[in-house]
Amino acid sequence: MAIPLRKAQEIETMRRAGAIVGQTLEYLQNLVKPGMSLVEIDALGEEFILKQGAKPSFKGLYGFPASVCTSVNEVIIHGVPTDYKVQEGDILGLDIGTLLDGYYGDAAITMAVGKISDDNQKLINCSKDALYEAIESIKVGMRFKELSYILEQSIINAGYVPLRDFCGHGIGKKPHDEPNIPNYVDGKVKSGPKIKNGMVFCLEPMVCQKEQSPVILDDKWSVVSSDGLNGSHYEHQVAVVDGKAVILTNP
Repeated sequence: MAIPLRKAQEIETMRRAGAIVGQTLEYLQNLVKPGMSLVEIDALGEEFILKQGAKPSFKGLYGFPASVCTSVNEVIIHGVPTDYKVQEGDILGLDIGTLLDGYYGDAAITMAVGKISDDNQKLINCSKDALYEAIESIKVGMRFKELSYILEQSIINAGYVPLRDFCGHGIGKKPHDEPNIPNYVDGKVKSGPKIKNGMVFCLEPMVCQKEQSPVILDDKWSVVSSDGLNGSHYEHQVAVVDGKAVILTNP
């Protein structure tokens, strides 16, 4: 399947959808404190998105039951909101999607709840730093596998490993579109599709401490590493404009 090339007006609509995602993440990051339940955090996120005139795109997507993925500690991605109350020292992944005028926005952060350990802060820094290193490296003509290689090496050089079997992705009129963008390389780096102006996609490094194999918990959604240790996740939606990446999910 061909990777869509978006017109300027399409990218502008996705920028507006993405800005709402960024604003919602910023709103929640400033609001979350020890003692708040994941269900409460999800409800606040949904309410904020609706007030901005967008729809929370995750709710009902593939059957997901909530508007915000809330991933605590060892849950790296796709955490389902529950009555669990976040505690001082937890790390919390927030992954949010919007739908606005037919186009999708999508981004994620991992945040500290109160004061966290140095080890947890380094874990968060790894996913965030890998994301921004990859975004800054994007240029027309490079291959997506080269981007995956940059993500992988950034994670490994920080002393961690990327989660297997889950990946970044194209985005537009569908929440997940071509191409798939893993945080690791299978096969030759100098192979596969090249990045072109007009492409819009999400990069989302998912970081494990020791083992890369994913395990899906009994809720059928929450993904942890087989090592059972804390993980982290960061994501931005970017468009390639005039030869370089522009972040669409800044607040």
